[in-house]
Amino acid sequence: MNTKRGATGRGRVAGLPEWDRCAVMGVVNVTPDSFSDGGRWFDTTAAVKRGLDLVAQGADLVDVGGESTRPGASRVDEEEELRRVVPVVRGLASEGVTVSVDTMRAAVAARAVDAGAALVNDVSGGLADPGMIPAVAAAEVPFVVMHWRGFSAGMNSLAVYDDVIAEVTAELRARIEAVVTGGIAPERLLVDPGLGFAKNAEHDLALLAHMADLRALGFPLLVAASRKRFLGRVLAGGSDATPPPARERDAATAAVSAIAAHQGAWAVRVHEVRATADAVRVARAVEGAL
Repeated sequence: MNTKRGATGRGRVAGLPEWDRCAVMGVVNVTPDSFSDGGRWFDTTAAVKRGLDLVAQGADLVDVGGESTRPGASRVDEEEELRRVVPVVRGLASEGVTVSVDTMRAAVAARAVDAGAALVNDVSGGLADPGMIPAVAAAEVPFVVMHWRGFSAGMNSLAVYDDVIAEVTAELRARIEAVVTGGIAPERLLVDPGLGFAKNAEHDLALLAHMADLRALGFPLLVAASRKRFLGRVLAGGSDATPPPARERDAATAAVSAIAAHQGAWAVRVHEVRATADAVRVARAVEGAL
C-alpha cells in the first residue's frame, strides 16, 4: 500500500499540490475554547482573514476546525460545528487557498468538501463516526489517519503503553487497513502519530525520536506538535515546574518542525507559521547540500 515517493522521499498525496520540502499547514481554530487560541478567530470574517494571513506568512495549506480536541474538552453539536466551519472553508477556498477540514463528523466533512476543502483531517482516523470513511471515499479527497484511542474527555486515562513505538505503529497499521478496505485509495492517505492524544510527554518525545518507524508504514507523515503539552513540559525543565502558556511555545514548535522536516515529514501543522516556514526551508537547504 506504499505511496509513490517524490524526490525528497516524503511521498506524494493524490489530489494535493506537491512541494519539494516539508509542507506547512497553518491552523485556524473557529472555536471559543481551543487550548491555544480559543476565541481569537471565532468570527467568520476574522477566521478567513487569519487563514489568508497564515498563507502570506508561508503556509502551504490551512486546516480549519470548529471543535476543540484539547484534553478534557466536551464535544460541540453537529449544527454548531457546521455553522462555524463551512463559511470559513468556503471563504478561504474562494481565495485559492488549499484548505483542510479538521473534523470527526462525516456530515461536516462532506459539507466542507462541497465548500472547497481539499483534505479531511479526522483526529479519530474515522473511528468517531462510522459514516466518515464512506463519505471521504465517495468524495475522493485525501484523508489523514491519526493515531487515536478515544475522545478528549477521557483520553488522558488511555495513555498507557508498554512500548509506545510498537503499539502506535501497530494501531496505525490496523487503522490504515480498515480505511483502505472502506474504500479510500491508498494514494490519498496521510498518517499522523497523534502527538498529545492519549500520550504523555515521554510518549510524544519517543515518537519524534523514532519517526523512521512511522515513515516505514509507507505513507506521507503529518506531524502536529504545535504548542502542545509536551513542549510545555520540556521548556519547564522539570515535572514540578509550571509550563509556559501555549502561546509561548512557538520557538519550541519551530524546533520540532525543523527536526520533523529533516526526518522526512510530509507536513507540519502549526498555529504560528512564519518561524516554521523558515525552519522547513532551512532543513530543505541542508538536504540539498548533502
